[in-house]
Amino acid sequence: MAADWEWDDTLFSGTATYYRRGRLSYAPGLTDVLAEVLGLDGRGRLIDVGCGPGTLALSLAHLFSEIVGVDPDSGMIAEATRAAAECGVTGKARWVRARAEDLPAGLGTFTVAAFAQSFHWMDRDLVAVATRDMLRPGGALVHISDVKTESRTIDGFPHPAVPYAAIEELVRHYLGPVRRAGRGLLPQGTPGGEAAVLARAGFTGPQRRVVPGGQALERTGDDVVAEVFSMSFSAPHLFGPCCDDFEADLRRLLEEASPADRFSERQPGTEVFVWWHDPAGPAPAPAT
Repeated sequence: MAADWEWDDTLFSGTATYYRRGRLSYAPGLTDVLAEVLGLDGRGRLIDVGCGPGTLALSLAHLFSEIVGVDPDSGMIAEATRAAAECGVTGKARWVRARAEDLPAGLGTFTVAAFAQSFHWMDRDLVAVATRDMLRPGGALVHISDVKTESRTIDGFPHPAVPYAAIEELVRHYLGPVRRAGRGLLPQGTPGGEAAVLARAGFTGPQRRVVPGGQALERTGDDVVAEVFSMSFSAPHLFGPCCDDFEADLRRLLEEASPADRFSERQPGTEVFVWWHDPAGPAPAPAT
């Protein structure tokens, strides 16, 4: 992370209500892959660190006896609570408003700890060590993200592509050329290099699996607006009194791109790295 950037509680302020509609889901088959690699059978405990509105944890709820989601944003915790009730798993779900840096926070030990596109926002060395200490021997840390290197062209699809480049330019017009993040700026973006961090913390691995995407998706203008407002760098509060003007310009841009209000997109693949608590856990396969 940039040396002069510090996390603050506005990072995802106001985005939670847009997540479930705006964010693309992980690739179909992710749950089956995790069940196979981790040997999940409906027992054990999952902690989802940086859980957002509970999307990942709830998709895995049937594979554990208890799921615990941790997130510092009150809106995310509220959305996760509502979603758990809709899924009928309130009795086995717990949602804790806290930063990952506050762990272990008296939450006990876990079979699996998941970080789904959240680890880069944290003090990673601190959180990695704390997470390892919360895992039972043989437990696993799972790092999940979209595959960043694949082509997602929509040749032959029925509708225009989402005009992401034009949307990014519109965001820059309103918010300036440097990426916003809470009250600060991230000129170099978020950090990578998770493998070195997790190895330093004493994890063994990783075992890498890719869940293929590629499926055709159809989206509306409302879906795309929700996606834009779900992002940390274009969260509604960043636009201040100009938020309505930005949304109006965004909707005009989308209408020009697709007067029929339909966009085609390709489902991204999902990349999974599994790191074991210690060598006593399942033997990790070579990364592929």
